[in-house]
Amino acid sequence: MQILSTAKLRSDIKGQLIEAYPEVTFRFERSMKEAELFLSEAEILLTYGEDLTVEHIEKARHLKWIMVLSAGLERMPLEAIKERGILITNARGIHSIPMAEYTISVMLQVAREVKQVIANESQGIWKKKVPMEEITGSTIGVVGTGAIGCEIGRIAHAFRMKTLGVNRTGHDADHFDEIYKNEDITSMLPRCDYVVGVLPSTTNTKHYFRKNHFEKMKQSAVFINIGRGDTVNEQELLDSLNAGDLKHAVLDVFENEPLDPSHPFWVMDNVTVTPHHSAISENYQPRAIEIFEYNLKKYLNESNDMKNVIDPNRGY
Repeated sequence: MQILSTAKLRSDIKGQLIEAYPEVTFRFERSMKEAELFLSEAEILLTYGEDLTVEHIEKARHLKWIMVLSAGLERMPLEAIKERGILITNARGIHSIPMAEYTISVMLQVAREVKQVIANESQGIWKKKVPMEEITGSTIGVVGTGAIGCEIGRIAHAFRMKTLGVNRTGHDADHFDEIYKNEDITSMLPRCDYVVGVLPSTTNTKHYFRKNHFEKMKQSAVFINIGRGDTVNEQELLDSLNAGDLKHAVLDVFENEPLDPSHPFWVMDNVTVTPHHSAISENYQPRAIEIFEYNLKKYLNESNDMKNVIDPNRGY
């Protein structure tokens, strides 16, 4: 059996895999371009998912399982994979800790006016009367109550925050005080001091956040998007920010990345832009490989009990 990796894995992780599974042949390449010659022999493919095309699926005649070392699948040729009956699993859940920490950190940054404080520092201005707030005791609404959303809820409780969640069916989720169905989100938004988008990119979530959502928020509310950029109608968010419908937006993801240097978001005082780095962590690859190893053992034992199996019809 040959396992082909197009991800740039750390040397220690590659060595760990080779030693742990002597019955498997691993081929580690740094990109899909380098790996194309070996696709026809691969039974298992390790990839970040962004480099895989329909043509690659056609070449991979023996491919049975794709392990995506990320959570997002929006660039995957899901229809071609579905037609071949290829199993897909991903690394859902590994981002929960860094992305929850990011969310709390930017909430604190906005509440404590860190942008203004840093600007004053850079100019040598000693200005003590900068208006600051606390996040303790406020209300947070999280749209998307998967592993990331639940971890945000868990940490938010440490700040004695009221945690409200939104998901497709209104089902219970850990660390949320109340849950709303998707169609009831406009009932939740006026209650929130912070609204966090943690939605995946699917046909159902494209431009999920629209003008009517921003208008329902408190004028003092902060909107944070760490899900996918195309879940927000950026022009309508821009208009709502200019109209004062909400106080601030923290945006880590965008419909087109990198964000164009001329985009108004870069220069707006009520917008914080970060370059899609909320999930960055030195523990990213070890956590993803831990899931892969769990599933590989199941695969080798011909067990169907694998983690994070993806439904190609839903894209998650």
